[in-house]
Amino acid sequence: MLCFSSQLNNPTYKPAADRLFAALDLFNIKYKLLDNTKDIWLRDFMPVKTRSGRYVSFRYEPSYLDGSPELKTDFKSDMSAELGLSDIEYSDIKLDGGNAVFSPARQSVIISDRVFAENPDINETDLICELERLLEAKVIIIPSLKNDMTGHADGMVRFIDEKNVLGNRTNFKNGHETKIKNALKKEGIEVIDFPYFETDNGSPDGVPSAEGCYLNYLETEIVVFLPVFKANREMNLEAIPLLRQLTGKRIVPVCVDEIALHGGLLNCISWED
Repeated sequence: MLCFSSQLNNPTYKPAADRLFAALDLFNIKYKLLDNTKDIWLRDFMPVKTRSGRYVSFRYEPSYLDGSPELKTDFKSDMSAELGLSDIEYSDIKLDGGNAVFSPARQSVIISDRVFAENPDINETDLICELERLLEAKVIIIPSLKNDMTGHADGMVRFIDEKNVLGNRTNFKNGHETKIKNALKKEGIEVIDFPYFETDNGSPDGVPSAEGCYLNYLETEIVVFLPVFKANREMNLEAIPLLRQLTGKRIVPVCVDEIALHGGLLNCISWED
């Protein structure tokens, strides 16, 4: 069961949300809307599911929301009764769900080094050890993008299989993406360049747009819902067949410009029960 925030019915997001829900209905993929959320970015404040089926709920107190308590959904107090999950462990570690990118078998999880800045009182080695215990996976650290407000890994990499990930393709040979490739290569993981473009668009609240980040898609067992953008139809047409070739799944493009404008995409707004 896929879950989304009922706040997607807000007129700001509704055009994109309606297109997504129509695509899900077309493939009979069940989903539900959750109340009591304070924003639409479900991935970040909902529990993380581990390989054994356990759930881990981390503290959702990211530094980028300092001074904005009205945007901080507390899963334990705001959401747990609505979902009624069993076998859940609560952790005091600050970690957004968007900064935990699992491999398909959940044997490895990629997390950006933003987790260290969010937990300055915990020794880095101790933090990694505890995360590996909680997540039941090998933790692989990659450098965060310094000008990215959230520093989330799901805007930088997505696993194709246990040894290959997609990464944003750029024209900078010694830039941030090269640092990511080097960090992952040390762990025996190769990065496949995937279409990506930058835009100068921004939301009214000053958050950089997520337009151009195709790899923040929503993947199900047989279908991948791929964000596409009006700003670059040529690159849309490049991303669709490439992802089909790499995943072997049906690729369904969904224009989500109204959501992208506020800094996130399909992985950001979704959560799997």
